[in-house]
Amino acid sequence: MKRRLRIGCCLILLLGLLFASVPALCADGPKAQLEQSINQILTVLQNDTLQGESRRHELSTLLRQRFDFSVMSQYVLGPQWRKTGKEDRAQFIVLFSDLLEASYIGKIEAYTDEEILFGDEQIDGRKARVGTQILTASAEIPIDYKLVQKEGGWLVYDVIVEGVSLVRTYRDNYREIARKEGMTRLLARMQEKLDEIRMAETAG
Repeated sequence: MKRRLRIGCCLILLLGLLFASVPALCADGPKAQLEQSINQILTVLQNDTLQGESRRHELSTLLRQRFDFSVMSQYVLGPQWRKTGKEDRAQFIVLFSDLLEASYIGKIEAYTDEEILFGDEQIDGRKARVGTQILTASAEIPIDYKLVQKEGGWLVYDVIVEGVSLVRTYRDNYREIARKEGMTRLLARMQEKLDEIRMAETAG
């Protein structure tokens, strides 16, 4: 249970660190771009003039620029992606990105002053992996980022926290639902979960 809680907290933190605008094309490789992105998001979080909806809107905009939800969605669905029609694929990408945002964006603002150390970058063609460590008061947490090179720069499509993949966590759940209940039901359940999260936010 403690390991699961730690992974959950790490995901909240790392998603907050990644919600930054796509770096300029003149930036260096994936490691440099990732570090630049972290500095950008920290600037937003430390800006006291941005509060409430204004801050959330900016974080939302930055989030959708930084993640490659299309590639992420393909990895989450795995073989089911090839069996899914164009309209359902598009709907899955929208729902998946909305769910990530709704699940984490409200918690990003709780980020404090954890230190981030950058390790090596490994580049293989248009894919890369960058290692980092987050230093908290009680632990050193290894986090690896998987990125893909696009015209806008190096975009994140998976994050590995202490050996646990964010994509795999969702894939194990969604793939089973799609296999047993079909893609239509998976999309409906995702929409239901999204509505539930948004209603809870409104009530709060």
